[in-house]
Amino acid sequence: MADDQRPAGMRAVLAQPDFRRLWTARTVSQWGDIFSFVALAIQIYRLTGSGLGVAGVVVAEIIPLLLVAPIAGVVVDRLPRVQVMVAADVLRAALAGVLVIWHDDPLVIYAVAFGLSAGAALFNPAANSVLPAVVADPGIVAANSAVWTAAVLSQIILAPLAGGLVDLAGPGWAFGLNAASFLVSARVLRGLRLVEPAREVGRRRLLSEAGEGVALVRGDRLLRALAIGQLLAALSAGATSALLVVLAAEHLRAPADAYGFLLGAIGVGAALGPTLLLRLIPDPRRPLYVFGPYVLRGAVDLVLASVRSLPVAAAALAVYGVGSSTGAITFNSLLQSHVIDRTRGRVFALMDLLWQTGRLASLGVGGLLADAVGIRAVYYLGGALLLLAAAVGFAAGRAAGPAGRQG
Repeated sequence: MADDQRPAGMRAVLAQPDFRRLWTARTVSQWGDIFSFVALAIQIYRLTGSGLGVAGVVVAEIIPLLLVAPIAGVVVDRLPRVQVMVAADVLRAALAGVLVIWHDDPLVIYAVAFGLSAGAALFNPAANSVLPAVVADPGIVAANSAVWTAAVLSQIILAPLAGGLVDLAGPGWAFGLNAASFLVSARVLRGLRLVEPAREVGRRRLLSEAGEGVALVRGDRLLRALAIGQLLAALSAGATSALLVVLAAEHLRAPADAYGFLLGAIGVGAALGPTLLLRLIPDPRRPLYVFGPYVLRGAVDLVLASVRSLPVAAAALAVYGVGSSTGAITFNSLLQSHVIDRTRGRVFALMDLLWQTGRLASLGVGGLLADAVGIRAVYYLGGALLLLAAAVGFAAGRAAGPAGRQG
């Protein structure tokens, strides 16, 4: 790699005004999301008194992603992406504002959760697609690392704080903070200037272009492997993430507060991952570094199903966190480099669709499997799915050779 093409670090990309705007908008919005997520879970449990009621919020968040994602990708590719992000933020601010004064009805909470998720289905592929337009190619990995690091650290710091404050002051203020965060994000993004021609989106053209995105992924060996890996990983992680509390109680025989300790271990690993990636690997946008973390995470699932030591489980989950963060960063960076601008929104939206589909299926199958066979079976199966995802990816990577741009 030439001297002027050496990968940038996180400080270098954050020094670039356009990326700093995008990063600031996403980070501030993430802060509001954390408070809202905690407040939603606490409030719906207070209103329904059941775990099924809490699960309903998760379902309400997944379903709109399944419905909106195919069309969202086309919208992101056909309209100015900054305007799409601003519109999604304004929509979500209005919806979050409803909960400030009306949060005592479970149906209202489910409806708002549905709407917020639909807005995210537009915002997320737009944000991922626009990143290469504000950061030069050598800085893409560092830019994704900066976004991921901010999200993980925000969750580690703010989630416990949010829980305590919601318990003391009620949920209304948390929903208000979320609404304000969307407005701040929209205001910051309006200052992001990109040259993006607006084109009219007709219904027939919209539907046909959604199919073109699927055909693009299906026809490219590397994209196809990434899609299969995304689906298999979701089929694993949906259940193993949701049922970690069950593993702690039934398999590790750990005290009640151990669940938070295990979540913290994942967070520590996830926070360390981006720094390790940038320091140890000059340019990780290769299949080896995308699919390798699946091996790491799969091995951890197998360890969790096999050991009963809480410290060992916590150490393994820290490794899992490293694999999750490095895998997410390299996955996004490879997609941003491999797919040309005009189709990038559809590819990211399709990957989101596969993730949410697999996650929803995993939640259902994992719960049934845990009840029928035991929690260890969930983690053995989860590990096997991740190892299978790695095998598919490595095979496709070898056959495809050096990645080139597709579109």
